[in-house]
Amino acid sequence: MSESVRRVVIIGGGPAGLMAAEVLSQAGIVVDIYDAMPSPGRKFLLAGIGGMNITHAENFDTFVSRYGEQSANIKPLLQQFGAEQLREWIRNLGVESFVGTSGRVFPREMKAAPLLRKWLHRLRETGVKIHTRHRWIGWQDEHLLFATESGEKTVKADAVVLALGGASWPVLGSDGAWFRLLQERQVGLAPLQASNCGFDVEWSRFFAEKFAGLPLKNIAVNGKVGECIVTENGVEGGLIYALSASLRNAIAQQGSAVLLLDLAPDQSASDLLKVLEKPRGKRSASEHLRRCTGIDGVKSALLREHFSTDVFNNMEQLAAAIKAVPVTLIAARPVEEAISTAGGVQFESLDKNLMLRELPGIFCAGEMLDWEAPTGGYLLTACFSSGRAAGQCVLDWLSQKTVNGKT
Repeated sequence: MSESVRRVVIIGGGPAGLMAAEVLSQAGIVVDIYDAMPSPGRKFLLAGIGGMNITHAENFDTFVSRYGEQSANIKPLLQQFGAEQLREWIRNLGVESFVGTSGRVFPREMKAAPLLRKWLHRLRETGVKIHTRHRWIGWQDEHLLFATESGEKTVKADAVVLALGGASWPVLGSDGAWFRLLQERQVGLAPLQASNCGFDVEWSRFFAEKFAGLPLKNIAVNGKVGECIVTENGVEGGLIYALSASLRNAIAQQGSAVLLLDLAPDQSASDLLKVLEKPRGKRSASEHLRRCTGIDGVKSALLREHFSTDVFNNMEQLAAAIKAVPVTLIAARPVEEAISTAGGVQFESLDKNLMLRELPGIFCAGEMLDWEAPTGGYLLTACFSSGRAAGQCVLDWLSQKTVNGKT
């Protein structure tokens, strides 16, 4: 290869890594992607099994606010490549998208596979080479070191983009093994933690055995209506995932967190009281509850799990209980069970160009950065936008090196 030809190595074949590769290859840079798995984009494909929620259609400021404490760091990335730009990019791939009733954006075919297939084809047409079954294990002198099926292999590059994901779904390649490698190089890191995850609850044996796997539908927390699922160990599901950051932090500070579940969000406590005060006759307390409010099954059992018989016999107390069932969460589920990961490379460890201050020429993108967001397209959008930004930052850095005569 000519000395004047720049070569960039990207480690990680998810959305962030692939997007960085696209930016670089279209600018004429020689790009090699290395991924530990047998094929790229495995977690991306999994995310599309139930319907590929690619992004979210809502006001920009509201969109940015979904990133919580890291909103200020994510905002510049989204200003360059946000939801609208992502939809246009998908359209240019030949994939149309639509906005669902909740504001979530999906590809017309609802699947990730067609999009990924077209994307990989376009990348290969621009010369991107993808090396699978190459697990990055660190450095050897100034070279990158990979473990492969045929033994260890060293690779030299003019610049590197790390897009290795978090620590959730290790079976799909995101195992967080990079954390130790960067820690040894004095890179500032926030501990990897579960995000968009379930939580442990100390259910009674009866409740756990009888109701695990059943959904709690049409419930609310803090006025937000949704559903969650009772598990053998606790609770999980969309309504819980959206609160996972605050719940996880509360448990870390206090040892537990109390989740107040409203089992009848469409009715006020006074409305419930009116119907509950109707004559019960010979009906059991559970049958009276079902006939008056429609609450039965797992919802009724959840009330029994947390309140005494006396409450069921006091209609005022029962109405109040229905509106605020106190479920105590004692721990987040392990990070490998989570949908996504909080923590990672701190933004303070990066310069404004997403380059590691301690390791010049090495850039970071995607979920391995220290940010988190709820499900709903926010995770993917930030991965796409940070990958695109990292690619552009590498181009700028290489250009500046050339100007300075450091070819």
